Amino acid sequence: MDLVIRRARLRGVKGLREIAVNRGRIREIAPKVRGKGDREIDANGCLVTSSFVNPHMHADKALLGEIMRPNVSGTLPEAVEITWEFKRRYTNPDVVARAGRVIESAILHGTTAMRLFADVDTIGGLRPVHGLLAAKQAYGHLIDLQVVAFPQEGIIRNPGTEELLWQAMEAGADVAGGLPWFELSDEHARRHIDIVFEIARKHGADIHMLVDDTDDANSRSLEYLAVKTVAEKYQGRVSASHCGALARYNDVYAAKVIGMVKEAEVTICSNPHISLMIAGRLDREPVPRGITRVRELLRAGVNVASGQDDVNDPYYPFGRADQLEVALFMCHAAHLSLPHEIEMAYDLVTVNAARAMGLKDYGLEVGRRADLVVLDAPSVHEALRLQAPRRYVIRAGAVLAESQLTRQLHGTAAPYPRTAPAAPSTPREARASRQRGRRQ
Repeated sequence: MDLVIRRARLRGVKGLREIAVNRGRIREIAPKVRGKGDREIDANGCLVTSSFVNPHMHADKALLGEIMRPNVSGTLPEAVEITWEFKRRYTNPDVVARAGRVIESAILHGTTAMRLFADVDTIGGLRPVHGLLAAKQAYGHLIDLQVVAFPQEGIIRNPGTEELLWQAMEAGADVAGGLPWFELSDEHARRHIDIVFEIARKHGADIHMLVDDTDDANSRSLEYLAVKTVAEKYQGRVSASHCGALARYNDVYAAKVIGMVKEAEVTICSNPHISLMIAGRLDREPVPRGITRVRELLRAGVNVASGQDDVNDPYYPFGRADQLEVALFMCHAAHLSLPHEIEMAYDLVTVNAARAMGLKDYGLEVGRRADLVVLDAPSVHEALRLQAPRRYVIRAGAVLAESQLTRQLHGTAAPYPRTAPAAPSTPREARASRQRGRRQ
């Protein structure tokens, strides 16, 4: 065997297991794997799971925060405006350098697949697409990358973008993107969705749109997206990110839309970092949490995933491309604190995200590709609570990254009395005790 992982804990399995990998695939999972591997890893009781998947990352804009002017309002419109100043002069080396730093960070944090969004519009043309395609070529041997042709300025609203989207797909983009809610009318939003489906069908591509990313309850393009998905028989091939307006709908209409999304098998990708930061920013207290109806969607059986979205760019000043951190944020934002909910949160950045990206060979099962992460914690709960280091990151059976953390506390707790003094049993004894304390 090429690789054997010893003494591993697996999700939902009692006791320790060993994992044998050969020629990039999982060949055996058993209490004891006989024989030795060319390389052996002692997990020492730590959790081993499938590696992380990030289905939503604006990598062309990554790390612009290092060189841009401040977003003084913290709002989406100003973030869009700041981005204009840069994407007019993007170059392939520039995009590869910035996106590459984020991709490398993602790998170190246990991610082996990412969906990268590239702006396509009349401001930057195809520069962002060409830049991320170059990054895909540079890093494709380390991580699975999909490039999304994303109309950041709209399609109808930004004449000329439709033709650029066709060209982006012909240049090699993997996924047809959309932003229907950004159009100026409901009619234009529906036409936007129709155009994206036309492009996707022509190229046999999946679809990923940013949908109703607004606090406005009148933004209702998710409903039409679900209808269109069913009509085009595109079930299971469409993702919709953010969907913040769904949280603002009345409960009756929200339940209807959730049912339609479930029927259409649309993945909802909720990215807690950016939604908590931007959504509701201009509201007065009490301010909503900004995310969509995550728990209701999960209860309905909708595939829900989570991504990092942004790393230090005009939209969001933080981010480490760490999907374990994303899952922890989602636990807080969506009230996922019960044991089974914590496991769900982990699914959002692993199995659910892989389903959104269409990764057919994903999963910790015999015969699947060995994309694994060894976390320095015994369980999902502890991994999230402690934000556990990723001891090993493995893709197709090869160790991509290793991490070691050494910590030492100098000193011990001060001595303390083994038995506490008895409390006074009567008022007279209590007064006497206070008087002795004053004399001392």
